[in-house]
Order: sequence, then structure tokens, then C-alpha cells
Amino acid sequence: MKYVIGIIQPDRLDDVLKKLTEKEIHLVTVSNVVGRGRQKGVAGVYRSHKEQGSLLKKVKLEIAVNEAYVQPTIDAIVDGARTGQIGDGKIFVLDLPECIRIRTGERGGEAIG
Repeated sequence: MKYVIGIIQPDRLDDVLKKLTEKEIHLVTVSNVVGRGRQKGVAGVYRSHKEQGSLLKKVKLEIAVNEAYVQPTIDAIVDGARTGQIGDGKIFVLDLPECIRIRTGERGGEAIG
């Protein structure tokens, strides 16, 4: 099992979710976050308005998947989020030692779905 974390531009969220759905990946947690990377928080024009401050708005996707879905998940995020511009985001893949479905008590890959 793996825990895939994607940090993307907010305006790319719908495209990423569409790509994930096409690959039959439906269990996603989405959070609005702020941060900075290579851009160093430099203000820029985003969706026709100028971003201010040293932290830029991003969206964080968190997806727990079984091994067979790791690469399709990565591909879906890249395909939906890539614009070719600085600030497209990052993907982190972490080992997921345990997952427990609270309702049934299922563990491991069965709990992920």
C-alpha cells in the first residue's frame, strides 16, 4: 500500500479529479493549503489576479492506494496538473504500513477499497 500526496495548482483540480476518475481512482481527500517552493512565494498573476505574500495557494490531494494503482494515480495527477510552467506542483509517494476501515474493522488493502 502507498500513500500518494500531490500538491497542485488550484485551477487544475477539476482536471486531475477527472483523470483520476478515468483510471477508476475515486477515494481522494482534498485540502486547500498554502506554501512555497522554487517560486519562493514570489507574487505572480494567477487566474487574472496577482497573488500577494510569500505563500501561494495550492491544493493538496491525499490518496491511499494498493500497489497496482500507484502508477495510474501518479499518471493521472501528472496528466491533469501539468501546464509546463513553474509551480505545477509535486507528488510524494510514501509507504503506508496500515489502513483500517472504521466501519467494518477491515485492514490493509481491503480497507482501502
